[in-house]
Amino acid sequence: MAMFVHLTSAANAPRIRRAGIRADSRGQGGTRGVYCFPVLPSYTLTHQWLRELARFGPKGALIAVHLRLDDEQEVLVGHYRDRALDAQRRLRAAEAVRRIGALADPRGWEVFLPRAVGAREVHRVRAVPQVTGWRYVPGAHGTRPCTCQGCRIYGEYGSRRLRERNPHPLDGPPPPVAVLLARIAAAGEPGDPAELRSALYWLGMRRRGPVDRLAHLASHPDPAVREGLVLAVGRWSTPGVADVLAGLAEDPHPDVREAVAAVRDR
Repeated sequence: MAMFVHLTSAANAPRIRRAGIRADSRGQGGTRGVYCFPVLPSYTLTHQWLRELARFGPKGALIAVHLRLDDEQEVLVGHYRDRALDAQRRLRAAEAVRRIGALADPRGWEVFLPRAVGAREVHRVRAVPQVTGWRYVPGAHGTRPCTCQGCRIYGEYGSRRLRERNPHPLDGPPPPVAVLLARIAAAGEPGDPAELRSALYWLGMRRRGPVDRLAHLASHPDPAVREGLVLAVGRWSTPGVADVLAGLAEDPHPDVREAVAAVRDR
């Protein structure tokens, strides 16, 4: 039997002891299942995902759930960066433990079980120190964190002081909407892609905006501009955003379609 560990909120402990772990996560190809990691000789590597999961997961302490899976159970194995590339490999559980254990640096690797975990497969549930593991990316300790809009997490402890100490050149406040619309109009027809992407970047920092003045960019010949339009208006609460995204969801370029799917998931 292969042993794995699954990290989850302490609030789930009674339900897990009673009924197992639900298949709430989505893996490669949208498959529902459970993320876990092999139990290795190194305690730190075994629980490496704890601090990173704590940044995005529910409030409160996390616990470790040890699972015993049949050696022949099929799982998906790969680095977390492989998930976006559909490059994770299908292996038997015993082989997954062997391969990850043999890696020189197993940080960032993960195992995905494409089903729920039964109560009989739960070996034990225990508390773990809340300061184990890496944050942001493996090996990030000692590296100055990025404070750009895409990397920073709003409301995270110490984020305001971090931005004050290390301001990013693309940080706000954004130019006024009138100025940005004038830049888009001055870009010409169909418009200089670099100038349009720059204006859309700043518009994307706002919560609302003039969707009707930007809708024509959905037919721009440059797919990077159409993708920039999706990222700019995707989080707006302005009426008309859904119609723009619906049209771009059928865009011929895969990057634009993926941007629409990511915005809708968020």
